[in-house]
Amino acid sequence: MNSPLIAGMLDHLHNIPREFLWLFGGLVGLLSLASLTGAVLTRRPGDEKKAASRRNLVERINAWWVMVGILAVAFLTGPTVTIVLFALASFFALREFITLTPSRPGDHLPLSLSFFMVLPLQYVLIGIERYGVFVVFIPVWAFLLLPSIAALRSDIDDFLSRSAKQQWGLMVTVYCLSHAPALLMLEIPGQAGRGALLLFYLLLVVQMSDVMQYVFGKLFGKTKVAPVVSPSKTVEGLVGGGLAATAIGGAMWWITPFTPLQSAAISAAIVIMGFLGGLTLSAVKRSLGAKDWGVMIEGHGGMLDRTDSICFAAPVFFHIVRFFYA
Repeated sequence: MNSPLIAGMLDHLHNIPREFLWLFGGLVGLLSLASLTGAVLTRRPGDEKKAASRRNLVERINAWWVMVGILAVAFLTGPTVTIVLFALASFFALREFITLTPSRPGDHLPLSLSFFMVLPLQYVLIGIERYGVFVVFIPVWAFLLLPSIAALRSDIDDFLSRSAKQQWGLMVTVYCLSHAPALLMLEIPGQAGRGALLLFYLLLVVQMSDVMQYVFGKLFGKTKVAPVVSPSKTVEGLVGGGLAATAIGGAMWWITPFTPLQSAAISAAIVIMGFLGGLTLSAVKRSLGAKDWGVMIEGHGGMLDRTDSICFAAPVFFHIVRFFYA
């Protein structure tokens, strides 16, 4: 017996753009080639440093398989599952942020409200396409009410610092990240039912930027961008990887409402914001004395380690598209 949810998913499967299936097929092909390359490299002789680097590469590829598989299920089953997936990502990212941030008994109620009321309500607002409320709910209402609730608990030790850390974590891991699935609510002339392609485009450019910066950094990296904050980020990796990701994004214009030149320019904005997101959140976790936000994803650290670039790129991309194209 079909439920309305299952019926909706089946209807969604019939309306999936053909380009979307081609793109996922291409990703599977690329990952298969990467897995084969990793298997060959791990069998080649080398010192411990090279062996460790190759193991790290294989771990990253395996993590990519898992992430692409999860995204494929979400995209193929429709907007509801996609929104739930990102809500879970926000939950785990916020948990990692709060775990590394000292709290006191007076914070317990505001934190509970953040996890079990503010976070789900933010994603419900996306699901029912209430843009006017979604865009101000956390920056206005949560920003004002959560510290007020904490103040009523009369726990004033280090109150400003505690409140600022919690609110910043909520803004980055929930508000900013939620702009990624919010792309599904945009109504763009001539692009009906193709919001998933915009989300795919954003994720592809962000992740290709991270991968290309890693590759170019390993091959040519010499000049550190911010050695104390992120020793692995180099100018050569940023420039080479950024240009490569921008070119990939420009070449993907055909799945978007952009022209090739516009697509390249928007991809460059995504690359820059993604880089700044990774760098900024690296500075935050270094200041908290941590190397990674967590150990959830083998080879990639925690959820926030994988979504830090998206957290900064998603709001910028969303509002560019909404302002100029919706």
